[in-house]
Amino acid sequence: MERDIEPTGRVDEFLPTYANGPASFAWWGMAWLIATEAALFATVIVSYWYIRFRSGPIWPPDGIPAPELTLPLVMSAILWSSSIPVHLADRAIRRGDQRRLRFGLLAGWLLGAAFLSLQFAVEYPSVLDEFTARTNAYGSMFFTLTGLHGLHVLVGLAFSVWVQVRAWRGAFDERRHVSVQNFAMYWHFVDVVWLFVLLTVYVSPHL
Repeated sequence: MERDIEPTGRVDEFLPTYANGPASFAWWGMAWLIATEAALFATVIVSYWYIRFRSGPIWPPDGIPAPELTLPLVMSAILWSSSIPVHLADRAIRRGDQRRLRFGLLAGWLLGAAFLSLQFAVEYPSVLDEFTARTNAYGSMFFTLTGLHGLHVLVGLAFSVWVQVRAWRGAFDERRHVSVQNFAMYWHFVDVVWLFVLLTVYVSPHL
């Protein structure tokens, strides 16, 4: 915080040139965005459970088999592991380590892209052979929840590209890195939400 002491003895305070974490308005903007998105996911997940219990004891209905767990668990391992390099990248730039920042962001992006590729290129084509979003309420909720999460992963990948471009241009250092913090917050949120999607959509039909 800069101070300007005038001859009259009055002290004028100015906002800092750079701000990170809770001291930054951008950080709070991301925190409120995450809270809003968390409420959205909570609403859809509650809707899934409401429809399930209103549909009777057989779930999925209409002879649809319970989801296979192998591929979703592999996808989960890939997505959750992506939080590690992103976290390390966030920590690195706080020390001014540009190289680890760039490497961590790239590694996280590749893992996130692998997750999304498996979802849209492997899982969805297989699922569409059994049911679609128009088949019944189960199909609608399956594609709504997994598709909504996939959309958030896609947004996160685009966010990562923007941060990486700025990182390669030297926009961040130990004093200026709120954009990296915001991306890390968003990415960890996407990873945490997937746990609830996994338990709801893939695991619960087996219980």
